Amino acid sequence: MRNKTFYLLPILLLFLIACSNQKDVVKLYPQESPINIDILLPETITVNENTNFKVQLTQAGQALENPDFVHFEIWNQEGTDYHSMEEAVEEGNGIYSLSKALEQEGLYFIKVHASSNGSIIIPQKQFVVGSLTEKDEEFLLKGAKPDVEGHDFHH
Repeated sequence: MRNKTFYLLPILLLFLIACSNQKDVVKLYPQESPINIDILLPETITVNENTNFKVQLTQAGQALENPDFVHFEIWNQEGTDYHSMEEAVEEGNGIYSLSKALEQEGLYFIKVHASSNGSIIIPQKQFVVGSLTEKDEEFLLKGAKPDVEGHDFHH
């Protein structure tokens, strides 16, 4: 028994030394600073009227300038009005926009695709153009999720 302890003790000590914490071990790993997006929509949106959709991007508490990309994608709940991803226009101070006229009343969704320094974020928000249709009201009452499987979201 003493012989086993004699051999196990050095191995155990070596294991404990190898696993000891270093003070600055966190600095050895890349630190990602996530992107924050605030989707800014007007209070009312009218059919066939140009609407300026905007987002404000920040990263590490600062306005995000020169991201890898910012794209907008807009569609209605019924799937009859779809606007594929379009590159946003940089307005400055982390504000990016897209002007678009939507052709039908009802429930719409906007999805923003943004990337910077390897950090990617794709938030989605719903909004209403004009009035809700009967199908939209049923959709909302059911608490259903938007059907986006038919859309191609690949870059």
